[in-house]
Amino acid sequence: MTQASCFNLMVSVIVLPLILSLFLIHQVSCCNKNDRDSLLALYGNISISSTHASLNWSNSSDCCKWEGITCDLDLRVTHLELPFRGLFGRISPSLTGLEGLSYLNLSHNQLSGNLPDHLYQLFDHLLVLDLSYNRLSGELPESPFVDSNKTSNRNTNTSVVIQEIDLSSNLFNGTLKHSLIQHIAAGGNLVYFNVSNNSFTGQIPTSLFCINDHNSSALRFLDFSYNDFGDTIQPGLGACSKLEKFRAGFNELTGNLPVDVFDAVSLTEISLPRNKLGGTIDNGIVRLTNLTVLELYSNNLTGKIPPRIGELIKLQSLLLHVNNLTGTLPQSMMNCANLLVLNLRVNLLEGNLSAFNFSRFLKLTTLDLGNNNFSGILPPTLYACKNLTAVRLAFNNLEGQISHEIIGLQSLSFLAVSRNQLQNITGALRILTGLKELKTLMLSKNFFYEKLPSDVDIADTGGFQKLQVLGLGGCSFTGEIPGWLVNLTKLEVLDLSFNEISGSIPPWLGTLPQLFYLDLSVNHLTGIFPIELTRLPALISQQANDKVERAYLELPVFADANNVSQMQYNQLSNLPPVMYLGRNRLSGSIPIEIGNLKVLHQLDLKSNNFSGNIPSEISSLVNLEKLDLSGNHLSGEIPDSLKVLHFLSFFSVANNNLQGRIPTGGQFDTFSSSSFEGNAQLCGTVIQRSCPTQQNSNSTEAHRGTNRKVILGLIIAVCFGTGCIMTVLTLWILSKRRINPGEDHDKIELGSVSPYSNSGVHPEVDKEASLVVLFPNKANETKDLTIFEILKATENFSQANIIGCGGFGLVYKATLPNGITLAIKKLSGDLGLMEREFKAEVEALSTAQHENLVALQGYCVHDGFRLLIIEGKEDQVFDPLLRGKGYEAEMLQVLDVACMCVSHNPFKRPSIREVVEWLKNVGLSKRTT
Repeated sequence: MTQASCFNLMVSVIVLPLILSLFLIHQVSCCNKNDRDSLLALYGNISISSTHASLNWSNSSDCCKWEGITCDLDLRVTHLELPFRGLFGRISPSLTGLEGLSYLNLSHNQLSGNLPDHLYQLFDHLLVLDLSYNRLSGELPESPFVDSNKTSNRNTNTSVVIQEIDLSSNLFNGTLKHSLIQHIAAGGNLVYFNVSNNSFTGQIPTSLFCINDHNSSALRFLDFSYNDFGDTIQPGLGACSKLEKFRAGFNELTGNLPVDVFDAVSLTEISLPRNKLGGTIDNGIVRLTNLTVLELYSNNLTGKIPPRIGELIKLQSLLLHVNNLTGTLPQSMMNCANLLVLNLRVNLLEGNLSAFNFSRFLKLTTLDLGNNNFSGILPPTLYACKNLTAVRLAFNNLEGQISHEIIGLQSLSFLAVSRNQLQNITGALRILTGLKELKTLMLSKNFFYEKLPSDVDIADTGGFQKLQVLGLGGCSFTGEIPGWLVNLTKLEVLDLSFNEISGSIPPWLGTLPQLFYLDLSVNHLTGIFPIELTRLPALISQQANDKVERAYLELPVFADANNVSQMQYNQLSNLPPVMYLGRNRLSGSIPIEIGNLKVLHQLDLKSNNFSGNIPSEISSLVNLEKLDLSGNHLSGEIPDSLKVLHFLSFFSVANNNLQGRIPTGGQFDTFSSSSFEGNAQLCGTVIQRSCPTQQNSNSTEAHRGTNRKVILGLIIAVCFGTGCIMTVLTLWILSKRRINPGEDHDKIELGSVSPYSNSGVHPEVDKEASLVVLFPNKANETKDLTIFEILKATENFSQANIIGCGGFGLVYKATLPNGITLAIKKLSGDLGLMEREFKAEVEALSTAQHENLVALQGYCVHDGFRLLIIEGKEDQVFDPLLRGKGYEAEMLQVLDVACMCVSHNPFKRPSIREVVEWLKNVGLSKRTT
């Protein structure tokens, strides 16, 4: 046999079978059919946001090649990972068919509905379950594998292998079922359990996670924070020998912290803020020698800080603020040399602060001891903490002067020492200009009756170049507003209130490019309102205001320094743009240029000597929430245009010289009489003082008598001609009546009126005649609609045609002879409320344009009723109870979104962009609602 023949034989015997094998393997290399069917069932229950690409699972028969799917060597699906994919819909029970699944991650989507009842069947092979950041709701079901009446079920199902469960940031409610906890803890494999940021209630079943055998539990992480859990914390965590982090803050927990927690010696973090925990901090806490974070703030804790707390040498963050702790700072605390953050503000702590040695806190970055009863001078040992970035010692009883040694804290950006007994403001400011990183400086309520330093004292230092917040209020400072402030080009917040500053408001204040919060109230300022203040860039342009630094403050700034446990601002951009100039001696008129400050939220000019009219240009301040012009000498009328300020929640023009009718409508219907008192010539319903309807009825009647003869002559002259015309007209009307003999014309007086504008209510709307006004610019065929056709189309507003119900009336379906369908909203109820609702809806719907708003075709006044004529569609129903099950489900999803928008927890509130996207995906963009 030749060499060539041998080679050919080798190819035939070895290579060809190998190629055939590879071909056959390729043909059968496809995922398990049951797995594929389960995934397709899931795919059929979900949809994908329009901003995300499609999954295209159905394009290939091999599910192992689908996006987010991983298979093992046996071609069984082991991983299903689709986070951040814009998924909507429900989780299909078909997932239980994935018998090899070990990793399931559908987090950061918009999945809704309940968890499938049989999802627990996955726990004997599933290692990781992550459904966080969705809109899943309802109660977690009971486990079918555990008898919840038994106290221990550790050996009930030891085949459970689940290690991580993350259901955080959803809409779950109800209690955590004991059978669930017992089931997932049965195998002793659970490492991570997170149900934070939901609405769970009841007691946290801490006693069920680590039952009996210390060493069998692998649990390291428990998070129950941001829920509505109540009652006490059950004992049992002490058995979790490997537990490292325990979080249950922002709930309604009561009672004491169980002492057996201190047996969980592996704990590195205990976080239980914003609860109602009471009692003392037990000394047993020093057994937790691995503890790095202890957060017990905003509770009702009493007693002293444990004297041996210094044994927690690994402690990095100690947050015990807003409690009722007493006593002094334990001397042992100086051994906590690894501390980064120490916050003890708003307690009842006392003692000489300068006697405590801070010098060992070399890593300390944040120190907050505000709102206590500490005395002494500013502690000199504090200046050794070179890494400090934020210090608050405000609202204590400290005295003396700010030492030059503070210059050593070159990283310091936040300093608040308000409401103490410090002295020498000139020396303090000259020293503090040396802190080049300083951004927030709050010195209020110190340095009483000293004079504010002038340019000569401060300007030559070139300091405060990064300063954003300067608080010098409540010091009774004398002198004038210092000119060196003009150099603080980064300044955003300036408070000089409650002083005795005199002189005029310097025009250069209007040149500070980032200033959006200006408080000069309660001083002795004179002169006019400088027009330059109306040119503040950050109050004129939203774009300029958006340049306000968005970084978080190292420590919060409080809206009310006397109530620091409540409203606080952690970010400068969250402070409202305001201008407070009240309680001074300013005079002249309010400049019309004030309308330029379109970003302004609050304007307070009360208790000055302003005169002249209220500028109508104030109506341009569309973001205005508070307007106080009381206690001045303003005259003229209240501009009716102020009604467009839809966010105005506080308004006062009391104690001026105003006259005329008080505007009605909009927010003016919400203000009380106190907003207008002290103006003898004002009139209106709100102050129970009627306005004259005519200036002089007697003179009008005399004028009519004077012309009676002339009118009588004219009547006689045209009587004959008029009689002829009326005869012809009467014959024409009789012929028209024969066309529609069934209609009752005795009760209807029809007027044909063309609208004067595309929005607003016709001036004849207050009359009792039957008036139909249709908008000519609407794309419809109803331009010749009459009241007779409306009555006929609704069968005289028959109950059978009701398609919706609202707070101010019913909605009727109207089918015209030409086939057009309309919806007629018939307002009823209290006449005043009905009139306001009617005008408001006409004004809003006639101008607003949006894909989810109905189009207003016109309106009608008939027999005391107000009718809105609304665009209709064949499938349009205005009452959810009259729709099918599908719509009912959609409305439940919409309700979910609404509940998220008003959640007490800011982390649950979605952005506007997310809300619009969600509403589109539940079908609202395809319907008129």
